[in-house]
Amino acid sequence: MIPRYTRPEMGRIWSEDYQFELWLRIEIAACEAWRELGAITADEMAAIRNASFSRSEYDRHFDETKHDIVSFTRAVAGSLGPEGRWIHHGLTSNDVKDTALSLQMIDAAQLIRRDIGALCDALRGRALEHKRTLCIGRSHGMHAEPMSFGLKLALWLSEMQRHRDRICELMPRIAVGMMSGPVGTFAGLPPLIETSVCDQLGLTPANVSNQIIQRDRHAEFVQTLALIAATLEKIATEIRGLQRTEVAEVQEPFGTPGFVSKGSSSMPHKRNPELSERICGLARVVRGNSLAACENVALWHERDISHSSAERVILADSAIATDYMLDLMTRIISGMTVDVNRMLANLDMTGGVVFSPRVMLALVEAGVDRNVAYDAVQSSAMSALDAGTDLREALMNNELVLQHIDASRLEQLFDYGYFIRHVDYIYERVGLIRR
Repeated sequence: MIPRYTRPEMGRIWSEDYQFELWLRIEIAACEAWRELGAITADEMAAIRNASFSRSEYDRHFDETKHDIVSFTRAVAGSLGPEGRWIHHGLTSNDVKDTALSLQMIDAAQLIRRDIGALCDALRGRALEHKRTLCIGRSHGMHAEPMSFGLKLALWLSEMQRHRDRICELMPRIAVGMMSGPVGTFAGLPPLIETSVCDQLGLTPANVSNQIIQRDRHAEFVQTLALIAATLEKIATEIRGLQRTEVAEVQEPFGTPGFVSKGSSSMPHKRNPELSERICGLARVVRGNSLAACENVALWHERDISHSSAERVILADSAIATDYMLDLMTRIISGMTVDVNRMLANLDMTGGVVFSPRVMLALVEAGVDRNVAYDAVQSSAMSALDAGTDLREALMNNELVLQHIDASRLEQLFDYGYFIRHVDYIYERVGLIRR
């Protein structure tokens, strides 16, 4: 069942209607190839090009056969006259099904690539907007050093650019067709049939196959989606952390058209990061599907169908979920509120201890042994934190510091601009600006 959050374009790619449409296209392409070899006459081919598929006829045959391709080919042949005998000539089921599946994956990958482009545009815009917006960087969940909030966005942009590259690199490996018969030997049809069909469909023939296109290709498709989902979860997790009441630096879109307007059934004050949480949950589904896709690589002999039942779930669900998450994240990034004043307040809440690394470096540059400098500044920082006072005050009572750094120089060290002075350099490397 296609999930209700499915977007129309991606949903159509994985719908049964589109699958049947592709099967019919492939069967007609195979007949065109037989015509090129002279097996099918021009008159017969003219009729075959007008072949149609009836879902009611398919269902009627399926009630009897319980076999999808047999039911499909009978339904199609039933729309023709004597020339219907050429439908599925020399083919096996997966010649049609796997070739169609490749076309579905390509269509899905192209949509995902477009989605990534939209997210990159949103990240690019917000990164430029907040290039010099100061915030606290955190490690282990604790205040580390000041940074530009734009750098968070630039980092996410760079990662999504890599995913766009991965999708582009993946496409040739999944754009593969197969028309080689029951176990890949071309016993029932010449190789030229495969070449012609793949040319018609814009695919590359598999160099070698058995009864299926090998599932490492499909596993790479799902694993690429899983990597994209992992990055989306990373971004969503950061937004969730920054939206916590105690932090309150960023907030998802809330109460605007198309977004959540109620946070809780019992607590009217709640504005929960529900959208980001939704992305985190769906990312777990896609990652889990990537394991199933790897399990599908190993099959008995020339094929079995243990992969088939899993693929009916994991390929569609992974593509649909990734498409949805990318769109949702694009809307979150575009519409999220960034509280610059709260970021500055959080920067100042620890009394300037975030400048301790710079003071330590200044002592080292003044000739103090690094370990001695570290211990001296750490002692002052811990005292300031425990007492709830300002680091500068604590340092003014530190004899080692006073011996090597005068009051004027110490004041200069407490400059937030120091931490973002190389932002343009980083932005240039990411491709956000040119100098």
